[in-house]
Amino acid sequence: MTRAPWRRLPGALLLALLLAALPAAWAQRVDVDSNGQGEAITIQASADVQADPRTVWDVITDYDHLARFIPFMRSSRVVQRDADRLIVEQAGELGIVFFKQSVEVRLAVVETAPKRVVARAIGGNIKEMEGLYTVEQLPSGYTRLSYSGRVLPDFAVPPVIGRIALRSVMERQFDAMVSEIASRERERTQLQR
Repeated sequence: MTRAPWRRLPGALLLALLLAALPAAWAQRVDVDSNGQGEAITIQASADVQADPRTVWDVITDYDHLARFIPFMRSSRVVQRDADRLIVEQAGELGIVFFKQSVEVRLAVVETAPKRVVARAIGGNIKEMEGLYTVEQLPSGYTRLSYSGRVLPDFAVPPVIGRIALRSVMERQFDAMVSEIASRERERTQLQR
């Protein structure tokens, strides 16, 4: 089977090209920061996007389709839903250079539509994980998507390489989320014309 030439590009280069192709107006600012607190790693990420808050909400709560556009995620599915409370199972990989680790997590998710999603690990090979997405309409017309999280893996993570790998994966995943928001917002605005 012959693969398309663009599929041979390394994932990071392909993502960089895709993000560079987005008009600057779609994402005004994307920031990702991480640090370690003992064995735990905390992540802070935010982006101001030119998108309707409903589009942002639809993307961050599209659990059954996240693996289609989020790098390193092999699967994501809702296994139980009770109004605003869900159980979501996700599987993926954390890796950089020679360090690779499969990650499986079962999340208890609470949605407060259309502003907030709180997730907490209740199973898998993540000892502890708490994450919070917030969606905020800004006076500028942009929508701010923010994420804060804390992860304590239940597997050995090399001190320096592990943190670099997690930060790299989180940056790429958050950037992919912002890209998907921009793509869906373009579709939405084209349909309204």
